[in-house]
Amino acid sequence: MSAPRLTAEFWVRAYLARLRLAGVPAYVVARGDATAGAVMVKLATLDGRAQLWQRQFDPLEDRRQWTCATRDAEPEIDALIARERRRDPDLWVIELEDRSGRHLLNEPGLDG
Repeated sequence: MSAPRLTAEFWVRAYLARLRLAGVPAYVVARGDATAGAVMVKLATLDGRAQLWQRQFDPLEDRRQWTCATRDAEPEIDALIARERRRDPDLWVIELEDRSGRHLLNEPGLDG
């Protein structure tokens, strides 16, 4: 039996707090549905490149986990996010800026 799911807003607040403690600048650039909105994380490495992270269900592990959906030039990632926001207005988008590529999504409590 799986644990109860956190609301999207609660998870986002906890994630932002964890990032602040680690010294990773982060911003909510699109606020989605507070209860059940999906979350995308854009990691800008400040060299013109970015990564886009999404939670996906892994049937082999029987749980949701964060995966890097794509790595590309930052304008391409921004265009992809804009398309997804038009398709899903309940989507949350968080943007991080970290030259070393820290996102903390694989840490306990944030991983899925």
